[in-house]
Amino acid sequence: MTTLRVATYNVHRCRGLDGRTSLARIAEVIRRIHPDIIALQEVIGAGPHSTGHAEQLGAQLGMGWVMAPTRHVRRALFGNVVLSHLPIQHHAHYDLSWKTCEPRCCQRVDIAVGHHTLHLYNVHLGTAYLERRYQAERLSAIVHDRRLGQPKIVLGDFNEWMRGLATDMLSERLSSVDLRTHLRRRRTYPGVFPVLHLDHIYYDGRVEVTKVELPRTRLSLMASDHLPLVAELSVQFS
Repeated sequence: MTTLRVATYNVHRCRGLDGRTSLARIAEVIRRIHPDIIALQEVIGAGPHSTGHAEQLGAQLGMGWVMAPTRHVRRALFGNVVLSHLPIQHHAHYDLSWKTCEPRCCQRVDIAVGHHTLHLYNVHLGTAYLERRYQAERLSAIVHDRRLGQPKIVLGDFNEWMRGLATDMLSERLSSVDLRTHLRRRRTYPGVFPVLHLDHIYYDGRVEVTKVELPRTRLSLMASDHLPLVAELSVQFS
């Protein structure tokens, strides 16, 4: 068994609840949780006048990174990012956009764990009910591509305000990190006074959840409108 610390964190363009944009603050939140791999949502990428937050976070944290942009914000790329201390072998980008809603994607990153491969899927689903229904169906098909072996980790911001269709559909085909088993406080949004549980971690394969953390420090409560969700997993490769 291999122990991995994985996390998901919607960084809200590095803009905190105090209205201040601080990449250094987000980097420090990530540094303190010591993830091997972390999936980020709402990240600013490269633009005409900046290398972007994705590259800067990777440099500050000493982690490899790959971005799956979905659109532009003020002429800069915007989307999902995976940061990893382990080697990134391959990445792919699946379109989850629905009709005229905001563009969305599923980012797949294949990560080398010793001589094995872990498939990690970073997602940020939409806010509309019918949109999420379409996205959950498509995501389920993407994750269950039989050409890719286990284990698989699916994590991100699912924008499910309460248990709904997307959650039910994914839970039928994937195992879920059950926050009720590990945490007294389980809500991740909004950061300073979280009342909703929008961020989730699912898995497929021989995976055992040994620990779950929802860091509620003064720094993490202010740095973004979400809290990071961290899981320590024991993973067995076939």
